[in-house]
Amino acid sequence: MTQNHPDDGLDAEPDAIPRPGVLYFVGRWIVAPLAKLVYRPRVLGTKNVPRHGKIILASNHLSFIDSVLIPMTSPRRVQFLAKSHYFEGTGFRGWVSRAFFTAIGAVGVRRGAGQAAQEALEQSRRIIDTGAAFAIYPEGTRSLDGRLYKGRTGIGWLALTTGAKVVPVGLIGTAEMQPVGAAFPRVRRVTVAFGKPIDVSHYGPAESGRARRQATDEIMAAIHDLTGQELANAYNESPPASTVERVKRALRPERL
Repeated sequence: MTQNHPDDGLDAEPDAIPRPGVLYFVGRWIVAPLAKLVYRPRVLGTKNVPRHGKIILASNHLSFIDSVLIPMTSPRRVQFLAKSHYFEGTGFRGWVSRAFFTAIGAVGVRRGAGQAAQEALEQSRRIIDTGAAFAIYPEGTRSLDGRLYKGRTGIGWLALTTGAKVVPVGLIGTAEMQPVGAAFPRVRRVTVAFGKPIDVSHYGPAESGRARRQATDEIMAAIHDLTGQELANAYNESPPASTVERVKRALRPERL
């Protein structure tokens, strides 16, 4: 079966990647230090994050607050993808949502499977090419049971395509800090651990499914070393909504 890649069918000139503005720097240099005083996160291994060059921060994912903690504690400017509806609201509430996600370095993208997933990967590649540290959750979505799920091979494709080093990130305690459904984070001490950079280029070209899988597995093993989570040995995904979706998953050996 022919493997589609993120650049298939993208003939139109892409929009420019939004750069962090004033709100991002207000969040990073004013709000983040105040939050650190209140929540006192343990931050380990910041020297492992290269100060220059292309890097990907690949993290486990337990809570909404993860996407605040990584930019807050990383020594590099961070950008990542977020659901586009966070940027599309109207009125005061919509403005607050846009302001918040802009302040933490998010770039809006439409999520989904198939072509939508491929376009999200292409958007991710373009962010990495701007020189920002790009943060990604290889599991795809939050782990609701605390286990570490199998990594989707999009992270392998990104690392092999861009040549970026991958810094594994281990988050511990964030599910207790802000459980699913909680509007605000509780005062709980969490750990953010940055592991040593990984170069996956020796696995081969990004066009190789085996190379993408091996690169992804090494990255997930490094995350596991930092967190010690129980391994799920499965993809973290919702049950298929229809028979057609079940067939599509069966025919698609990779998860992007």
